[in-house]
Amino acid sequence: MREERFLTPGEVQEDNSIKSLRPKTLQEYIGQNQIRQRLRVAIEAAKVRREALDHTLLAGPPGLGKTTLAHIIANELGSEIYVTSGPVIEKQGDLAAILTGLERDDVLFIDEIHRLNRSVEEILYSAMEDFQLDIMIGKGPSARSIRLDLNPFTLVGATTRSGFIGAPLRNRFGMILEMEFYPDRDLKQIILRSATLLGTSIRDDAALLLARRSRGTPRIANRLLRRVRDIVTVEGESEITMETVESAMTLLSIDSEGLDSMDKKLLSILIESYNGGPAGVKAIAASLGIEPETISEVYEPFLLQSGFLVRTSRGRMVTEKAYRHLGLPLEGRNTPLWNYADHREEVEE
Repeated sequence: MREERFLTPGEVQEDNSIKSLRPKTLQEYIGQNQIRQRLRVAIEAAKVRREALDHTLLAGPPGLGKTTLAHIIANELGSEIYVTSGPVIEKQGDLAAILTGLERDDVLFIDEIHRLNRSVEEILYSAMEDFQLDIMIGKGPSARSIRLDLNPFTLVGATTRSGFIGAPLRNRFGMILEMEFYPDRDLKQIILRSATLLGTSIRDDAALLLARRSRGTPRIANRLLRRVRDIVTVEGESEITMETVESAMTLLSIDSEGLDSMDKKLLSILIESYNGGPAGVKAIAASLGIEPETISEVYEPFLLQSGFLVRTSRGRMVTEKAYRHLGLPLEGRNTPLWNYADHREEVEE
C-alpha cells in the first residue's frame, strides 16, 4: 500500500479530524474575496425573490475549499444539503432517486462532477433547466417516457478539471466560480483562526512562515498546523514559534518553497532524463511510476502556480527557477528564460 503523501491537496484520512475547523458562514470564510462577494449578492437576491439560487459550479485545484463553500451556501440559504460525488452515481436511476427526494430550495452537492457518466449527466439537463425529470418506464417496444415535476433546487458542482465538463451541462450553471490558490496573507489568517479553534497559541511571524509552506492551500495549512501543534505539545512549549515551525518542516522534509521530496523528484527527472523538457505527462508519469492524472491534478497545479514548471503545447518544461532552487547548473540545458508575453502562443490555456 502506498503511503499517503503529506502535502497532497486532496483529502487524506487525518483530515477527518480537522473538519470542525471549516467556516460555516461567508462572514467566517477567509479569502476568495470576489467569489464570496458574488455568492453573497446572489444568495441575498434569491432570498428576496424567494427563488432557488442559480446552479453553481466551483472549479479549482483540490484543497481550496469547494466542499466548504457548498456547505456554506446551504447554510446561508437555510437549506438542507445532500452530498454525493460523480463516481458514486452509476445509473440514471441513482440520480433520479436523489432528485425526486429533494425538498424545495435544497442544495445538491456533486463533488467531482466531471466524472459523471454521460448517460447520467443527460437527465440533469431538464432537471436543472425546468425542474423536471424525464425517465423511461419499461423496456423494448412497450417502453415509454414520463415527466416528473421536481421541487426547485440548487445544484452545486465541484470539479478540479472544468475542461472535462461537456458544454450542455456547463451552460446550465448560472454561476461558474474559478477558485485560485490563496496568498500568504489569507493563509496566515486561516492559520490564526484555526489555532484559536484548536486552543493553540501561535505567533504572527510563525503563522506567516507556516503559510508560506502551505502551497497556497488551506487544507495543507491546517494539516501542517496540527503537526506543529504536536511538536509544541510534546516539548511542553506554550506557543508555536518560528523555531517550532522550522523544526517541523525539517522533520516533514518540506523546504522553504513548500516543495517536498516528490516535487523535487518530478523536477529532477525532467531535468536529468529530458534535459529540462519538453516532455509529455505520460512519459513523466512512467518515469515516476504514478498515473498521468496524478501529475496533472495533484503535482502540477502548485508547480505551475509557483513558477517551477510550465506546460506548453509540446509538453512540460522546467524553468530557470527550478534549476536554481535545486542547485543545478544551467549550462548546456534546454531551459528558456520564460517570459509569458514572449511565449504566450506556446503555453497551454
